[in-house]
Amino acid sequence: MAFHSISDHALNVIEQINQTFTYAVALAAARELLARHPEAGGFVLAPGAHMAQPLDIMSEVDGLVGAETFAAVSPTNNRKLAGDLQKLADRPELHRYVFFASPRFPGTVRLPQFERDGIEVWSVEI
Repeated sequence: MAFHSISDHALNVIEQINQTFTYAVALAAARELLARHPEAGGFVLAPGAHMAQPLDIMSEVDGLVGAETFAAVSPTNNRKLAGDLQKLADRPELHRYVFFASPRFPGTVRLPQFERDGIEVWSVEI
């Protein structure tokens, strides 16, 4: 049995591993966003489905930058990428992103083949 990193409730080992990689992706994404958007005033990170803000990463400057993040073997697993793109398509942020880590997409690179509705998609190295 493993435990949630923040709220200290029990998790199975697979969920603990997934959560750890989700946090790592959010940190890598924030590093990229800080470099790309110094005007954002910093970022608030809350990765995971049960966090207290609408997106995994949001700029301190309201409405400027929003991002969703995840880790997966493939970005198409469980339609995660499609779901995040749909979620962001309905958002008002000027700059919208999906960041993911996957062994099938090594490195920190932009992946325009996955982009739609003005949302940038990036793989990140963790």
